[in-house]
Amino acid sequence: MILEMKVPSPGESITEVEIATWLVEDGDYVEKDQAIAEVDSDKATLELPAEASGTITLKAEEGDAVAVGAVVCLIDTGAEKPEGGADVKEEKKEGTPKDEAPKTKAIEEKTYATGTASPAAKKILAEKGIDAASISGTGKDGRVTKEDAIKAIPSMGTPTGGSRGVSRSKMSMLRRKVAERLVEAKNTTAMLTTFNEVDMSPIFALRSEYKETFKIKHGVGLGFMSFFTLAVVRALKMYPAVNSMIDGKEMISYDFCDISIAVSGPKGLMVPVMRNVENLSFRGVESEVKRLAIRARDGQITVDEMTGGTFTISNGGVFGSMLSTPIINPPQSGILGMHNIVERPVAIDGKVVIRPIMYVALSYDHRIIDGKESVGFLVAVKEALENPIELLMDSDVKKALEL
Repeated sequence: MILEMKVPSPGESITEVEIATWLVEDGDYVEKDQAIAEVDSDKATLELPAEASGTITLKAEEGDAVAVGAVVCLIDTGAEKPEGGADVKEEKKEGTPKDEAPKTKAIEEKTYATGTASPAAKKILAEKGIDAASISGTGKDGRVTKEDAIKAIPSMGTPTGGSRGVSRSKMSMLRRKVAERLVEAKNTTAMLTTFNEVDMSPIFALRSEYKETFKIKHGVGLGFMSFFTLAVVRALKMYPAVNSMIDGKEMISYDFCDISIAVSGPKGLMVPVMRNVENLSFRGVESEVKRLAIRARDGQITVDEMTGGTFTISNGGVFGSMLSTPIINPPQSGILGMHNIVERPVAIDGKVVIRPIMYVALSYDHRIIDGKESVGFLVAVKEALENPIELLMDSDVKKALEL
């Protein structure tokens, strides 16, 4: 029996996916639930498992955009599992000298043809002082055409003899969607950014005293994200417009805080969401950040885990960023950018002292968030981070950290 495998729907509003990688080859025998392909949607990369055991026939190539519900492969469920299949496959992979001969000949022919130029092209290249052998032709068998010669740019300055190779690769569907959303945010929002600085000394002191006990008790580290996340939740309650978004001619405000956190995954930037963070403790935030970061790193993040979010926190400081203007994650109206921590001289009580300082940035949609609210929000975050025991821990550190 021939089973048609169709593209399942990865999530609401997704109409097509892209075949990122086939994990099997045409004609392979596959087991039921074996991962046979990785597919990219505009939100995440997902694995496609085999629906049955049998011999597979691929119906799409890597890089193809395939509609949800379309057939991507056939599985002959009546085929028997081959014995010693791995050995046979290895022999097939190694091939024979006879098999390789045509390939070698084709390569030699292509190499020989590269650099040959038409008479018109030779004349133009000679006038420009360019060696035809240095040009990759677009004509038949690599022949340099007149158009190639016209477009060729002579080397400026002293020749170095170094590599000047150029590669071209197709952007993944996820990367293209991220690009579209970033351009959309720049073009459709009245985005502004306000900045401030935070003295991280109080948080340094707390982490130095409690991080080992916290890790032993809860199995996760006491990082900066829990402090920043809870400071953001406090500020969102004080300035609810920052926890809102525009839908047509209406403004939608939320009484909950679903915080998106920007993390780097194997396919690029991903923004999983922590739900109802207003109900999470320091331990809860750190555990959720760790869980989502691991899932993003391992390519296991789902569309549902990246959908929604009412506000975003982006930590460019882990890559060494001193200052930036983060771009809003639409349809949200605000994003907080964290940066690296550097010891800087600051004036305190009329004296210059050295303190660990972090610059923070809030990008916001000025259509619904006024300057007073944006500045007030960022100041509220700063106040909470510089006085965490009173404003984030209700003056009881051990209870807040559940120690």
